[in-house]
Amino acid sequence: MDDGKVRNMEEFATLSGISRPTVSKYFNDPGSVRKSTRERIEQALERYDYRPNIYAINQNRRLTKTVGIVVPYLADPFFAEIARNIERRCLDAGFWPVLFSAHGSQALENDILDSLRSLKPAGVLFAPLGRGSDRAAVEKFCRDVPTILFDSNMDDIGEAFVGLDNFQSVGMIVEYLCRTGEPPCFFEMRHPSNPNANKRRESYIFTMERLGFEPRIIRAEGEGWDFEEIGRAEGTRVLAERLLTTDTVLCSNDRLAIGFLTACYENGLRVGRGQGCALRVAGHDDHPFSRYTCPPLTTVAQDYQSISNRSVEALFSLVEGDRPKVRTQTLFRGELVMRDSA
Repeated sequence: MDDGKVRNMEEFATLSGISRPTVSKYFNDPGSVRKSTRERIEQALERYDYRPNIYAINQNRRLTKTVGIVVPYLADPFFAEIARNIERRCLDAGFWPVLFSAHGSQALENDILDSLRSLKPAGVLFAPLGRGSDRAAVEKFCRDVPTILFDSNMDDIGEAFVGLDNFQSVGMIVEYLCRTGEPPCFFEMRHPSNPNANKRRESYIFTMERLGFEPRIIRAEGEGWDFEEIGRAEGTRVLAERLLTTDTVLCSNDRLAIGFLTACYENGLRVGRGQGCALRVAGHDDHPFSRYTCPPLTTVAQDYQSISNRSVEALFSLVEGDRPKVRTQTLFRGELVMRDSA
């Protein structure tokens, strides 16, 4: 201690004149020690400017207060918003959230799961890559650690899944587009990163056929999470090759739609519902930036708040020992958001 810095709890206990077990008890639960002792410890914390290593404390508990949050790509504003809501709920409940992004990489996702094991979390809220995940690694992790999956479902993995009813949400916007104009083409990635894309395609096909229209799917080349650039580049190709059989385009997600809107602008095409508009373009998810595109994007809103809250509530039930007898699945309905693009 030549530099005067308190390095660990043992040194802090010695300097403060309070037993090591009592100091440890305080850091685990301040209300568990007598008021007078608590005041002495807090005065010593001020005097020596000591802050304990929260991770080290957690590792010595039978049940840690750490909650892992894993998303496939944090740069995606959708996942950033969901993670922000989850993080806030965990903090309010007295848990310490630790956030990880897999950046679309299976190897990194596996490394994250290994790192989380070493932290001994109370539980994990996990949005897996889905098609890009190592299923065996994810299954093993979910057997070892209480885990709730959200957004991206992997059948029979985790204690529960919370997400959007993609079949309902896509069916709703297809019906709207058919009711207000020409039936839409469906613009999606040929190799989608998220398994929700497959459910959305299935719903599009089902709804179009139910309404008596022929489905028309246009697939964009490209892989990964750079959806806006894929939408722009492939949208440009689609327009140049005149692949559209209708003046309405439904994109599989808002990020693709934002790129497609750029392609329309660069080709001098006016998008919207009014007179003089060449195309209607719609998306899905109500991406946080979708209301600020030009024109503002018609889309389907996911219930960010309900998905976040239900995911956290399900995890807290697990942490408290309320383990479901069977894996549960909670799907929230989407809400149509009508703006000027379609």
